[in-house]
Amino acid sequence: MPDVIPADSVGIVTPEIAHFDQPLSLTSGGVIDTYDLIYETYGELNPQKSNAVLVCHALSSNHHVAGYHSMEDKKPGWWENMVGPGKAIDTNRFFVVACNNLGGCYGSTGPASINPATGKPFGPEFPIVTVRDWVESQARLSDRLGIDTWAAVVGGSLGGMQAIQWSIDYPERLRHAVVIAAAPKLTAQNIAFNEVARQAIRTDPNFHDGRYYDFNTEPDRGLRIARMLGHITYLSDEAMREKFGRDLRDEKIDFDFDVEFQVESYLRYQADSFVGKFDANTYLLITKVLDYFDPAENFGGDLTRVMAQARASFLVVSFTSDWRFAPSRSREIVKSIHDNDLNVSYAEIKASQGHDAFLMKIPHYLDVVGAYMDRAAKEVGA
Repeated sequence: MPDVIPADSVGIVTPEIAHFDQPLSLTSGGVIDTYDLIYETYGELNPQKSNAVLVCHALSSNHHVAGYHSMEDKKPGWWENMVGPGKAIDTNRFFVVACNNLGGCYGSTGPASINPATGKPFGPEFPIVTVRDWVESQARLSDRLGIDTWAAVVGGSLGGMQAIQWSIDYPERLRHAVVIAAAPKLTAQNIAFNEVARQAIRTDPNFHDGRYYDFNTEPDRGLRIARMLGHITYLSDEAMREKFGRDLRDEKIDFDFDVEFQVESYLRYQADSFVGKFDANTYLLITKVLDYFDPAENFGGDLTRVMAQARASFLVVSFTSDWRFAPSRSREIVKSIHDNDLNVSYAEIKASQGHDAFLMKIPHYLDVVGAYMDRAAKEVGA
């Protein structure tokens, strides 16, 4: 809880909800007849409506990118390091938009939302969505806000994948794409991690085939395991060694199966804090979104061919210790952009924090993004 809102924060923000009655046809063949998208905005849209930036979130994040919802908030938005007055994405110059993706559980329509046809939560009947479907829904939101062209679409991890898809599907609607700690598609290992997480949830006795809402329960044990597994992959071995080593919580070995090592305590804390805040069906859904992302699938697996549709300039950023989305995967993206003679800048940031580095206050990283966004701002007179 802040005693005083920091001068470089966007301050107290209030989410808004956009309702859409136009049916959304999905890549899977399903249709969502009506839906809501919850979003936040920071900064002011200029008269030319040319200074708008879309921030796309990663797997378990949401629309609350920066600022505070009230003075009672314990923490600011998840990318407070990046977005705010005078920061890398400077809200004195840009009008920043961030929404909770379709299928989410923070206010946008998702599995936990009420299905108008049944009066009960969608649950497992909520259709599978893809990154392409998210981009289509975001394009409709930008239409609603009167934004024809984004100065930039920015995202880390799964958010970076959305930035790539934007550059392909709506090449005329963004000037810049900032792709951070992302990949052109998941490796088999990454898909395997996601499947283990899904199985932990689906085999929980409280899962009830995804209809756990009807039983006033949730598959909390499975969700806890899924979250613990995720955190292991988000951190590097170096980061875990620096933070925890083999330190014991009570400075002695008890020879039992209770928490003994500090890293065990950390993982259990992260799991416990996640349960009750995140919907298990949404977790299943979004891990599938990750698995299915492969923009080159219909182009013979040739990323260069699909990126030929893009017109934006790009900044691609990776982190040396990120083994889940390794720098080599970012270099694949860079090559496909370069092969099409598009403008691309690439930065490989030395960092020990693993995949989570994209969320951290790393000076070199923030300077790189800030310098690039300064250029983007000058292009639109912001």
